[in-house]
Formats: sequence, structure tokens, C-alpha cells
Amino acid sequence: MKVIVCGASGRMGKELISAIEGGYCSATLAAATDIVLPIVNCPAYTDIADVKEDADVIIDFSHHSATNSLVAYAIERKLPLIIATTGQTEEEKDAIKKASELIPVFYSGNMSIGIALLVSLVKQAVRIFPDADVEITEVHHNQKVDVPSGTALMLAEGVREAKGAESSFCIGRHENGKRPRGEIGIHSLRMGKVIGEHEVRIDTGSQTLTLSHKSHSRALFAEGALTAAVYLCGKENGLYSVNDMLE
Repeated sequence: MKVIVCGASGRMGKELISAIEGGYCSATLAAATDIVLPIVNCPAYTDIADVKEDADVIIDFSHHSATNSLVAYAIERKLPLIIATTGQTEEEKDAIKKASELIPVFYSGNMSIGIALLVSLVKQAVRIFPDADVEITEVHHNQKVDVPSGTALMLAEGVREAKGAESSFCIGRHENGKRPRGEIGIHSLRMGKVIGEHEVRIDTGSQTLTLSHKSHSRALFAEGALTAAVYLCGKENGLYSVNDMLE
């Protein structure tokens, strides 16, 4: 499986290249791109539009602002696309959905299979306790740009799906401190070099269920992205996620 890595000079891009060079999923590097020219043992570019090498899949760990150019290139080359960035605008999300009608697209706020399992467990718990209070806390390193994390939003969407479409979520607290009935709270902490921690507390009033996930190494996201690439290659056009792969 020949991979084009986008965002190759960033933290996750470097982790992904390390996993590929280590032989994970028998993948090989076709090319690497980044606005800062990557230093890699393969053809490197600052613009994905310049990539001419043959490839089987694109994995993007760059920035959501590159979404439009990325999907345009993937559609032109008819290549499966793994989007592992977060913070997309509604316009960018719409571009991803439209692209999935023409090519296979794997889009997830978190590439960890463990997180996918956490989302599944949270949904199951909320269905059993639909009237429970739910609060989500996420902790990341102090240089993370988007708040809340894409994973926290994934968890909130899972809770809302389990509770019903009428429920909503709130980032932080309201001015008067009170939480309206059924509202899902999301809290973000930024400190040190924390890779990623997510906790969901489900409180019925008589008992509390706490479900959590802690990332020990960014390698898990790189491995998840390569596993997703293997899963996506050969799939029909459509929009896929970690949950689809887990099922």
C-alpha cells in the first residue's frame, strides 16, 4: 500500500512516517507534503497539487484549512482519502461530504480504535440511563489549537444520539452556573505535554458511571490511520469513520 502523507513535517505526520518506515501494515511512502518542506526519504512537496507519484491512498494530518485543495486532488486522482484533522468549518465539512460521493473518504475526529470503543460504550450507557446528567472532560497539551477537541465533540454527538435529537451540548458553563435538564457539558483543559485524555461522567443522581481513555503515545493515532487506510482501500464511494471500521 503506497501512501501520500500530508502534513509530513508536523508531530502526527512524523509519527505516521515513522510507522510506515517501521513496516506497519506493510505500507510504503509514495510522497510527502507540508507547507514546510518535509525532510524524508521520498519525493517531498509543499503543495499536494505537485505530487505526480503513483499511490493507493492519501492520509492527511495537516490542517483543516487544506481540506478543499486536498479533496480536489483526491477526486482528480480518484484516490481514497483519510482525513485525520479536526476543526473543519461547515463549508469544509460539506466539501468532505460531496467528495465522498465520488471517492471513499474516511473522516474521524480521532483515529484511535480505543476512542471508537469509548464512544460505543458511552452511547450504550446513555441509552440505559437516558435521564442521567452527562459531563465530558478533555485534556490536551498547551499548544493544541482547537477547543474543544474533535474527540470531545464525537463523544458529545454520541451522547446526543443516544439521548435524542432534542438534547444539546454546551462548552463550559452558563453564567448562572446552572445546567439545563438534558444538556451535555464539555470542559477543556490545556496543560503541559498531555497527548490526550477524555473522560465521560454519567450521573443518575443515585450513582455515577465514569468512562475514560488516555493516550500514552501519538503512535496509536498513526497506527489507527494506517489501519483505516487498509480498511478504506477497495471500499465503494462513501463517508466512513472509525465506528464503521470497528463494526
